[in-house]
Amino acid sequence: MAERERVVRMSVEQPLWRALTVYRLLTMVYAVLLFASSYKEFERPSVAVGYLAVLAVWTLATYRGVASAARCTKRFLGADLTVALAGILLTPLADTHERIGAGGPTLPSIWTAGSVLAFALKGGWRWAGLASTPVAVANIVIHGGDPTRDTLHNVLLVWVASLAIGYVVEVARASEATLARALEIEAATRERERLARDIHDGVLQVLAMVQRRGCELGGEAAELGRMAGEQEVALRTLVSSGLLPASRVSRDQSSGALVDAYEAEEPGADEGELDLRTLLAPHAGSRVTFAEPGSPVPLPVPAARELAAAVGAALDNVRKHAGEGARAWILVEDWGDEVIVTVRDDGPGIPAGRLDQAEGEGRMGVALSIRGRLRDLGGTAELVSVPGQGTEVELKVPRGSTR
Repeated sequence: MAERERVVRMSVEQPLWRALTVYRLLTMVYAVLLFASSYKEFERPSVAVGYLAVLAVWTLATYRGVASAARCTKRFLGADLTVALAGILLTPLADTHERIGAGGPTLPSIWTAGSVLAFALKGGWRWAGLASTPVAVANIVIHGGDPTRDTLHNVLLVWVASLAIGYVVEVARASEATLARALEIEAATRERERLARDIHDGVLQVLAMVQRRGCELGGEAAELGRMAGEQEVALRTLVSSGLLPASRVSRDQSSGALVDAYEAEEPGADEGELDLRTLLAPHAGSRVTFAEPGSPVPLPVPAARELAAAVGAALDNVRKHAGEGARAWILVEDWGDEVIVTVRDDGPGIPAGRLDQAEGEGRMGVALSIRGRLRDLGGTAELVSVPGQGTEVELKVPRGSTR
């Protein structure tokens, strides 16, 4: 697979990580100065000095650990929260019970909020709630289960602030992914328009000229002209179909939404998802009209291939039973919870009971090639035919049951 090329990068949460980095440094300094201003009131100042030394070294050593979500790993978050909780629980060993009972600050003071906010930026509001809970419990424990009103207010403030910031980060990431997708579609549209102009000025004009001259000359040249005309229609349909390249996808990283371009999936790979439109578009031609949504229709790779094979079998039946001159239409609909593909033709239709008769004679085209495939996918295949008015095959594949 080719190396990924970063096309677009944006992040509204990156400034929050920079702010958190500065916050940790400033609050570390604040905790040290707070202790220095009242160290004579501590019962065991050596405990506080030892912890604050560890806190200072840890904060400086992990300065780059909170520079971005990619650097801020789960292991780092766990260690950082452990340092904060250790400082809270060591406070009764260093300070007097009177100062603690009066609402005095813990050894890490407001530095603890930085650890909780790191969880919020990394994993959203759920992670924030997970981190703020043990901090709240530790603050209540050091007060003997009877915290002061100021302590409760501080605990509640950290809890609410971390949940709010975590929620904002989740919304920001979703917005970035949506914007990245819009930029991707815009870039693909511009590229398609450029290719359309080049093709229109060159290949399509040549095919049209071959078609005209072949019809004028007659004989074998007329057949060549007819084939050129079919290829012109197929190429014009492909250019104007609006398909996004299969090699362009958008993804969301914790550092921002990215749009990547890389090689299409290797043939035979059955992992991931595939845009159903890329499999059905080649069927479009002079007698087959393809109508598809303006956005991708992703399905698991095996499901997409089986559904495309069922559509191919339906088109084979059109050519075989409705004649080479029959026209067909393929309509793709994505309803979120299910994907519907309709294949309709303007042939003579199927007489009543003909399918049951064919199945009894051992001809299992519709039963196995179409209905069997859809049944394996957890979907359904409905066939409606009126003699003299053509045939319509509706293929439904529920997304939740595709295997």
